[in-house]
Amino acid sequence: MIEMDFSKTLFGPQGEFVLRISLRLEEGKFFSIFGKSGAGKTTILRILAGLETPDSGRIAWGDRVYFDSSAKINLPPQQRKIGFMFQNYALFPHLSVYDNIAFAHKGDKKHIQEVIALMELDGLCQKSINTLSGGQAQRVAMARALVSAPDMLLLDEPLSALDGQMRLKLQDELKALREHFAITAFLVSHDLGEVYRLSDSVICLENGTISQYGSPAEIFLPQHFSAKMQVSGEILLISKQPLITIVDILAQGSIIKIALSPQEADGLKVGARVGVMAKAFSPIVVPL
Repeated sequence: MIEMDFSKTLFGPQGEFVLRISLRLEEGKFFSIFGKSGAGKTTILRILAGLETPDSGRIAWGDRVYFDSSAKINLPPQQRKIGFMFQNYALFPHLSVYDNIAFAHKGDKKHIQEVIALMELDGLCQKSINTLSGGQAQRVAMARALVSAPDMLLLDEPLSALDGQMRLKLQDELKALREHFAITAFLVSHDLGEVYRLSDSVICLENGTISQYGSPAEIFLPQHFSAKMQVSGEILLISKQPLITIVDILAQGSIIKIALSPQEADGLKVGARVGVMAKAFSPIVVPL
């Protein structure tokens, strides 16, 4: 169990406010922190990593206490077993791809090779960081965050600089890698579709306070629809069931979940733009 119960005074666009977090979370899940800029999202990641210190409170991972103001405990970052992926990658330009990945790993080199293979970086190990594309650089940053076998993976807008198709591909890879290594992850993202695709649970933050907490469906799916609608959107997920196919579509800032027959869903792909037309209970989804 992950215990977070802390507060910290911050200064945002509207002036001073207090970040107050009180959560008990299950290990091994993917959590997203969602909200407007300046709400305190990245500060939560930095506090978990030990890069910032709360004014008061307690943070614990099972029996291991990371921070406790009353007991005067505050573990330094290197003792917290945390992998951090920054928005700007934070790679070392003077080191090769391999040396960037291996930089913080002091253990078995076989594990380094396993992570390199999983990230499909085998052919780039001796390349300079400066020669990589954005997608390749992000794979290197992801591999470096994972190679130390962290308990917790912290992701601060890690895919925001990538184009649409590369972003979708790396979202799939990130989800698969997190599940492969069974790591608890916390993601900060402004991309509703990304949060919906990746998360087990979503923490909505507003002016330093948790305004909502629940599954992506509980947070983002509207509770009712108009009897008639016609919108366009992007396919987030396609889930094939025994008799139907469930398609989740991001349209006009909301997520629509539609049940289609296998024939109706044939040819639809994640990331594709589609039109959604519905009258009463008969939705139609067509590629654009």
